[in-house]
Parts: sequence; structure tokens; C-alpha cells
Amino acid sequence: MSRVTLHRIEKGEPSVTIGAYLNTMEALGMDFGIIKPADLPADRLNEDHKGWIPARIRLADYPQLKQLAWQVHGADELTPMEALSIYERNWRHVETQDLEPRERDLVDALRTGFAEGLGERGGIV
Repeated sequence: MSRVTLHRIEKGEPSVTIGAYLNTMEALGMDFGIIKPADLPADRLNEDHKGWIPARIRLADYPQLKQLAWQVHGADELTPMEALSIYERNWRHVETQDLEPRERDLVDALRTGFAEGLGERGGIV
């Protein structure tokens, strides 16, 4: 890296590439501060997504749903309404004590978000 580039970095000029900034930070022993999701504790991830309904629900991420959706072939993901429907029809087969916190949060979010879709049937308890 040239002295001119280093001087431009010190001045904060926008013409310097991000790679030059990262190389300078590495040379100074500084960390850019990017946190990978895997580095966050599991309870923190659940806390961030409480009440959140994903656009597509991966069966691999929710063990009880995956067991209930045994008849779904060729699909690794479901829409929220499909997931709610499967939970609702098969709730009696769910081992509630084995629900992971993440899956329990999903069920609660689906029930809350689509409460009007449950109608008189009552649905998930």
C-alpha cells in the first residue's frame, strides 16, 4: 500500500477502497466487528425473533413440524399458512414438552398472526 493511500485513509477520503481500509485495520490489529450469527448465543437469537413470522419456514429448523409434515414430499420449506395448518390439524400429536423455545415462539407467532384464520375451530392450544 502506498503512502498516499495511507494518508487518504487517515483523512477519511471516500476514494479509498474498502479493501485498503481492511488491510490497514488488520495491520494495526483492529477488528472490523462483524459478528457471525453462529457466534451469538441461542437464547439471544430467539429473543431477537420473538413474535416474528418468517416468509418461508424450513422444516429442518423445526423438529416437531418436520415430524408432523411427513406427508409433504419434495418441499423443504412451507409458507406460514401451510405450517399453521399442519400444526392445527395435528396438534394432538405434538410433544409439547419437547418443543424447542424457537419452535414454541414460531407456534405462538403463527397463532397470534393468523388468529382470524382459526375461526371457530379454536386451533392450537
